[in-house]
Amino acid sequence: MIKVLFIGDIIGKVGRTLVKDYLACNKKEFALCIANGENASGGVGLTPKTAAELFGLGIDVITSGNHIWDKKEIIPHLDDNKNILRPANYPPTAPGYGTCIIKITDKVSVGVMNLSGRVFMPIILDCPFRKALEEIERIKKHTPIIIVDFHAEATSEKIAMGRFLDGKVSAVIGTHTHVQTADACILPNKTAYITDVGMTGPVDSIIGVETDIVLKRFLTGIPYGMKPSSGKGLLNAAIITINEDGKAEAIQGIRENC
Repeated sequence: MIKVLFIGDIIGKVGRTLVKDYLACNKKEFALCIANGENASGGVGLTPKTAAELFGLGIDVITSGNHIWDKKEIIPHLDDNKNILRPANYPPTAPGYGTCIIKITDKVSVGVMNLSGRVFMPIILDCPFRKALEEIERIKKHTPIIIVDFHAEATSEKIAMGRFLDGKVSAVIGTHTHVQTADACILPNKTAYITDVGMTGPVDSIIGVETDIVLKRFLTGIPYGMKPSSGKGLLNAAIITINEDGKAEAIQGIRENC
């Protein structure tokens, strides 16, 4: 039996500080720590320096989504670090990797897969459902334990993916919308599921961004630049317990001030 920690979308310096404080106290509880880091650098995107910082704090795998390309300096770095993932259903010509396999012990490894939804998302990608099956077939040659970060906007698409992959993977964890949902559960065929794990970042904000900026955008229609908020933070994450056959035994959403 292993415990996996999945940390929701890290937002800027506040989010990174939360991760540092939480893992300083709890890292030893988990066989694997995964975090969505696509907004960890200044609230939008990821840089090589920030990625190195997160790995230094104890994160084993950094997943992402549509914002992984926002800091251009990360792009050449994606081919060099297999533990930084971009969604697997981007075209095969895109830099980087959509999956990785992490060795936990001599007998236990964990596959991690990153996928992007297509409903309400800004670009057209390959079908995440078909891509998931393709990657699962490949990963299962190495391990039955597979964690999926499904980075998607529509609740319906996330739930559909959870049901589609029930029994095929160990967990489907939703990211992107930054608000933790109250539906963490074990699906009928022993896959752990949550529609969105939430964000790790500033509480006094609108999904991590300074409130005044977002309100101006709504009230005027002008695309003012986004800036992460500061102040008090909240860590949102999920703890998943998985047996060596790849079946999930438990999932618990957590929200902690650190």
